[in-house]
Amino acid sequence: MRHYPNRLKRGFTRQGPDYRFDDQVDFSDIRTTFGFRSMVVGKWVTKEEHFISANLIYDALADLAQILHLPPKAIGLRGKLNFAFGHGGQKGVQAHYNAGSQTLALAKNAGGGALAHEWFHAFDHHISEHLFKAKPRYGFASKLWLSNTPNLSHPLNDALNSFYKEVFLDENGENANEFVQACIKHDQAHNMNYMSMPEEIAARCFEACISANPHIKNSFLVGGLQTSNLIYPPTQLIAKAGKALNHYFELLGYALHNTHD
Repeated sequence: MRHYPNRLKRGFTRQGPDYRFDDQVDFSDIRTTFGFRSMVVGKWVTKEEHFISANLIYDALADLAQILHLPPKAIGLRGKLNFAFGHGGQKGVQAHYNAGSQTLALAKNAGGGALAHEWFHAFDHHISEHLFKAKPRYGFASKLWLSNTPNLSHPLNDALNSFYKEVFLDENGENANEFVQACIKHDQAHNMNYMSMPEEIAARCFEACISANPHIKNSFLVGGLQTSNLIYPPTQLIAKAGKALNHYFELLGYALHNTHD
């Protein structure tokens, strides 16, 4: 869950492949290209905002698929993920993932920069049924990982398990790493429970890995990490977690591309 100031019309920076060749896309194109179950746009989104946001979201999701080595349709998580823009948001929250309805929602004026973070929440929720034999309906794999033994009979699960190890554990693989400890201390000092939530720790680590990609940069996909008051992992942890993450998604992407061929 991320909070951002109003900046839809202020422009976003991007470095990456040209997917649209300056063509204007629509939200229906986004739904079809990325395999979402449904696509809802709020009635208060103006025509201008509609055009601007559709292009921004399309490019950001295409960049995410490229970074993760995935076919674009895989972003929709087997057609289970719903997408809402400027609709069904929570007061004071600019972007969120609703596990109950499996909906990723971005506020029209302030969702930019949070897309990678919220998509990982959706993925983290979706993948839990594949990583664990039994799970609560709204369970996140990151949270379940801390108290349950994952099913490592499949190479993909083994690779994802390695990512969660890097996110949460120290080099010995036994205790919480410094990143996790810092998040716990922050919550204790502020009498809150947010920074140290496993699903939030994992999502911040994921977006930090996406942000660190040397070839593709997209501030609508992920941005504001340097100026955020949230705690992000140190550079060394990002490198290790990023390597594990890349290995997992390379395996997944290879399997999905071959399935679709």
